[in-house]
Amino acid sequence: MGDTTADRIRTFIEGRFPQAPITETEDIFSLGYINSLFAMELVMHVEKTFAVTVPNSELRIDNFRTVKAITELVDRLLAATPAGGHR
Repeated sequence: MGDTTADRIRTFIEGRFPQAPITETEDIFSLGYINSLFAMELVMHVEKTFAVTVPNSELRIDNFRTVKAITELVDRLLAATPAGGHR
């Protein structure tokens, strides 16, 4: 697997739920594996891995529903970070 933002997110999710390989657009909440604890772990993973802070205004389920949505969130946050953050 590559080292794109989407790959890194998908690898984290599949590492926790190997029985649920996912596509970039599959709703991870509809799989039935995701709970509120994992949702917070996912937020923390995004912040640590991509050196961003997810503001309260972005803590919406739709931003974390799919790998694509999470990737778009990370891209927005990196674009808003001075010097563009790092990947």
